[in-house]
Amino acid sequence: MIEQIKGIVTAKGEKSLTILVGGVGLRVWTTNEIISKAQHGETIQLITELILRETEINLFGFDEERARNMFRNLLKVNGVGPKAAMAVLSTLSLREIYSAIKSKNYNVLTTVAGIGKKTAQKIILYLQDSIEIDNDFQIDPTIATVNADLLDALVGLGYSVVEAQSCIQSLPEDTPQDLEIRLRIALQYFS
Repeated sequence: MIEQIKGIVTAKGEKSLTILVGGVGLRVWTTNEIISKAQHGETIQLITELILRETEINLFGFDEERARNMFRNLLKVNGVGPKAAMAVLSTLSLREIYSAIKSKNYNVLTTVAGIGKKTAQKIILYLQDSIEIDNDFQIDPTIATVNADLLDALVGLGYSVVEAQSCIQSLPEDTPQDLEIRLRIALQYFS
């Protein structure tokens, strides 16, 4: 298996990067955050997961081991494929995913495109007992709910889910939990 790759970014797609490794350009499906940070011509190193199917071979890249582990755990849930798992990791931070699972708040997961109520409930049901939540991700479960409401509000104002999620992830951790305050700070991010 291909555990990690290190190479030069030669192209950026909507959901993938092309990375030149030893003279071979590999398409690596990755998160929106990694794509937005990657610069054309720079060297990047990613932890990877290779998925083999009858008709295709896909390589998925992550910036840390915990993200790859979450990807693997999501794939174990019936009805969640690689693209849906990557959508979860692109839309929500690991902290938000762990918090949603711990607090059994499926509404947070339904903010991900392609994840409906039933799939979100299956994810929580399957993962709540099978994953160990890292102490780095212990947060108040109400923050995840407020962030889901904030995401809905920003999307309602015309921002894309990707833009709204990037904004939410950039909020300082000490931002009050009040939705109006978080919305006001979020709107400053766009100005």
